[in-house]
Amino acid sequence: MELEKKKFTVLVSSVASDSHTWNLVFLQLLLEELGHRVVNIGACVPDDLLVESCRLHQPDLVVISSVNGHGHHDGARVIGELRSRPDLVGLPVVIGGKLGIGGVDNARHTDDLLRAGFDAVFDDSAGVDPFREYLGALGSLAAVTA
Repeated sequence: MELEKKKFTVLVSSVASDSHTWNLVFLQLLLEELGHRVVNIGACVPDDLLVESCRLHQPDLVVISSVNGHGHHDGARVIGELRSRPDLVGLPVVIGGKLGIGGVDNARHTDDLLRAGFDAVFDDSAGVDPFREYLGALGSLAAVTA
């Protein structure tokens, strides 16, 4: 007998300096296709709006996407803001996309972002499969601990 995977409320956002929206629409459609409820707060999201949106919507997961290549700078700052709030310390937060402007060398930002407080980091060069696997593992873990 297979356990039913938990469906999440997922807050999707970009970083403050990123005006791209197609990536956010793609993530929203992917997450909805997998059965999750999505709150997409859009592009160029200031850190304080992200913090307040997390408090308002109380998501199970936050997905931050970056296309402009500044994900490692903005991401490190915004995860610091989220982790400095006692009510958001345990909230799972992941980041993905173009984390830098170094092409294949962008993967080097992964360790720094994990140390900064992200639960997972997805470089765009790996495609969407690692993100899907993360969601599957997160859903399985939630089903077992629920």
